[in-house]
Amino acid sequence: MKKIQLGLIFGGRSCEHEVSVISALQLSHSVDRERYDLYPIYINKSGEWFTGPALLDLETYQEPIMYNVSGKYEKVTLDLAAHSGALTVVRPGRFVYSRKKTVVLTHLDCVIPVMHGLHGEDGTLQGLLELCDLPYASTGVVGSAVGIDKIIMKHVFRSGGIPVLPDMSVLRSEFLKDEEATLSLIESKLNYPVFVKPACLGSSIGVSRADNREELSEALKLACSYDRRILVEKGLDEPIEVNCSVLGFDDEVTPSVVEMPVTEKKMLDFADKYLRNSGAGGMASLNRLIPAPIDDEMTQEVRRLSCKVFRLLDCKGVVRIDWMIDSASNELYVTEINTIPGSLSFYLWKESKPRYRYYRLIDKLVEYAFKAHRQKSENNYAFHSNLFEKMRFGGTKGTKGVKV
Repeated sequence: MKKIQLGLIFGGRSCEHEVSVISALQLSHSVDRERYDLYPIYINKSGEWFTGPALLDLETYQEPIMYNVSGKYEKVTLDLAAHSGALTVVRPGRFVYSRKKTVVLTHLDCVIPVMHGLHGEDGTLQGLLELCDLPYASTGVVGSAVGIDKIIMKHVFRSGGIPVLPDMSVLRSEFLKDEEATLSLIESKLNYPVFVKPACLGSSIGVSRADNREELSEALKLACSYDRRILVEKGLDEPIEVNCSVLGFDDEVTPSVVEMPVTEKKMLDFADKYLRNSGAGGMASLNRLIPAPIDDEMTQEVRRLSCKVFRLLDCKGVVRIDWMIDSASNELYVTEINTIPGSLSFYLWKESKPRYRYYRLIDKLVEYAFKAHRQKSENNYAFHSNLFEKMRFGGTKGTKGVKV
């Protein structure tokens, strides 16, 4: 049986670059090499694309990857022509004065993006893959764009009947122009505590809790250093955090077991999520309780609403939705969706029913990528008009001058 030519895209120009590398290496260690030829495609922080087996070794990343010195990796280009999937490299000729030659390494059949944050999880890479007409194993352009933008995401969730906490948004330009007015406006609409978050970042980067005006000012300054749009959200005292992954596409949507992250802090930060055990385990190394110690009714509500969020954003592949339970009122609120979650949430699926070991989870991701691509191919793109013919007879006035 011919192996599937599988591209693994990771890295990128994002604050979550290192997290993406860890997630991708975890996947590479579990992929079924009897079924797939795996091609790592690493995007460095300057936006250059590389490939090579050395990119599957964490030691490679101890030094910045900028150009090919060791011969262990080389710059690569993805052909943008629809249906091609060609992954090409430019290599020197055999002799000193020989011309460089373009070599096609493979024609990719499918791509798994393991990108976190901007320039990868936000719909930009998905748009590129759509133009290439390549099957890919992540949520599409629209769902990815909504999922990365916390401000727009909450508007969509609210309109879709998903419970969200009160919030407001702030522009960096407004804050820098008149800090006192901005602080007063926030205090007039939201009671402390509040959480301040850059609109388009993940992994808790730039996120702060503020319990008073001074902390609010510092939180806004921090968030403004990462984004020009800031979400300020009502906080809960001693909330219970739970997460649920969802896997599927179209009419097949399956929720995972519900987990409860464990931390002594009031908020999970970047260090809690990714720096435990030297960071080698990514999200999988976070202390957690599986299943979450909440009652059956709340568990089923988390799983039901997680599936509703999945369908609302027309997701594909695997996502993780994060929730908060108000310990005082027992009310449930969505925090955010991660359309490409850290470690791809494989640690939840090995504890779920149905149970998927990581290599089987990868198989499902590829399966849904192909299914979505087939469905797109069934769409009718063959509408033909005689507009050009009528323009030829009607002169060169353009469409406004043509009577059809």
